[in-house]
Amino acid sequence: MSVVNTAYKAANYYTAAQNSANTSPLASSSLSSDAGKSDLATTVTLSQAAQAALEEKDFTTVVAEARAKLRGLLSEAKRQSPLEDGKLALDLASLDHRELYAISSNSEDLFTPDEQEAASLEMQRRFEAAMAGPAAVAEVTGSWLGLYKAAAAYLDGLGPEEKSEDDWKSARAALTQAIKQLSADPKTLPAIEDDPVALYLALREAEETVPPRDFGDVADDARNALDELYGEAIAGGRAPTFNKNTTIGAYIDLSAFDSRMLSAITLNEGGKFSSEEVRAAEGGLRARSGAALNAAFQNAARAGTPTAFSHNIISLYAAMTPEERQASGWSEAFYQTAVASYEQTNKLMDMLASATGGASGSANWFRSVTSL
Repeated sequence: MSVVNTAYKAANYYTAAQNSANTSPLASSSLSSDAGKSDLATTVTLSQAAQAALEEKDFTTVVAEARAKLRGLLSEAKRQSPLEDGKLALDLASLDHRELYAISSNSEDLFTPDEQEAASLEMQRRFEAAMAGPAAVAEVTGSWLGLYKAAAAYLDGLGPEEKSEDDWKSARAALTQAIKQLSADPKTLPAIEDDPVALYLALREAEETVPPRDFGDVADDARNALDELYGEAIAGGRAPTFNKNTTIGAYIDLSAFDSRMLSAITLNEGGKFSSEEVRAAEGGLRARSGAALNAAFQNAARAGTPTAFSHNIISLYAAMTPEERQASGWSEAFYQTAVASYEQTNKLMDMLASATGGASGSANWFRSVTSL
């Protein structure tokens, strides 16, 4: 196993590893209907209006807002640095890609070395989270095309400042070349310089990907966020409640809490939460889990490929942290069932292809059946 150096240059978390000895709310997901290729890519999806707003905002404004947001996050967490023992100790989820780039590149010399490193780690973490689901599908199916398409989509979604960097251009060109090769031979990993997927896979093999924030810190964040909501309700003269249909109280809405925060409340490992808070978080997770499964099923139906639903389940599972899986009831047995379903369905489709004169014939048969 090779050792991979994870000391990335600012914003260059997608730079390929050198071949030398020293060299995953339920996650937000975007389903693809590219049948049999990229069934589920875990990405951060913005509305067209939000994307337009990001493109229109002057970068000087982005830098100033990033400085203000980071200062506020540090103040709320009562921290001087976003790092602890070289690891992320501050939740940077509220910062968008352009703001993280502004911090990591130390635009206008407004950020400390610790802040720059924290932003770079968060950028790397997001890329790795986006790759986790498609990589899991690739390992089961043996086809790497979907993973490379997910990486290309992720890089395409970054801000204009990053996309003007030579490293971004090199990485994107490498992905374009890799996708071309994989379109002809999807089961052979390409060997291309500046390949960001190759770096991710090497880091994954060496177990040097960015770890999630300490779960105890996530629980503290959830506790503080709840207390803040309670304080706002009381300050407004209304009693806080988890009853959405209240007419006299202030509804405590957990929809803005990410899935790790909801998982921390649900599991309640440190005994920080009341039984009412735990029930509310459990309900929120059940709703998200149900929505994710429904989206996976609908996507599979649109894809017209019988293995698509299994792909989507495998991808969703891989994108979760262990705590999210435990809190949501997504067990290892559930994952193995999805894998077995893919293998059995794939075998059945191979047999059907032989009986109907080829893969296209079996695919057309399946589409005709599912359209009934």
